[in-house]
Amino acid sequence: MDIRKLDRTAVLETVRLLQQADPTDWDLPTPCAGWTLRQLVAHMAGQHHGFAAAASGGGDDLAVWQPIALGDDPSATYRAAAWTAIDAFTQQGVLTREFLLPEISTTRRFPASVAIGFHFLDYVVHGWDVARTLGVPLDLDEQVAEAALAFALRVPDDERRLVPDPLFRPALPAAAGASSLDLVLTSLGRSPDWSAAAAL
Repeated sequence: MDIRKLDRTAVLETVRLLQQADPTDWDLPTPCAGWTLRQLVAHMAGQHHGFAAAASGGGDDLAVWQPIALGDDPSATYRAAAWTAIDAFTQQGVLTREFLLPEISTTRRFPASVAIGFHFLDYVVHGWDVARTLGVPLDLDEQVAEAALAFALRVPDDERRLVPDPLFRPALPAAAGASSLDLVLTSLGRSPDWSAAAAL
């Protein structure tokens, strides 16, 4: 499947999930240690703008990657940011471009399919983060989870996961018979058993 279709599916699932958030949910803890739902979604929105800029050749500016102020309607602000990335990835010729992703490397350029794959993986994982925070199901099929796992297994599990505020934490052991989604989570240092209630 076209990586852009996979990405769109994952991103629109995050939009759907966040439409279910009520005003009391935005201060809930998330699987991202130290971040409330509002802080996580501000980060997610900022990343959408960063990837959209990268798709158009402007990803080298770290300012475009910063968290977005969500305002009085966080869900609507997030939805607009999500469509910024989705629309950027549909630009004519985008799959022939190379993306600058300064949060990963300040010197390397990434083929579009790889860069969009990073975005896709992020929003599968952040979709799970949001779903767990809200206590609602994540609705992604096995094909999407298997595609995300292929990207997750390419993420190095090295010293970069040990620095303060890493992109991902060190991998965790997976349970026997774990689903593809659970393998994505454990490979990136998340426990499939996490719940907001336990974190309160």
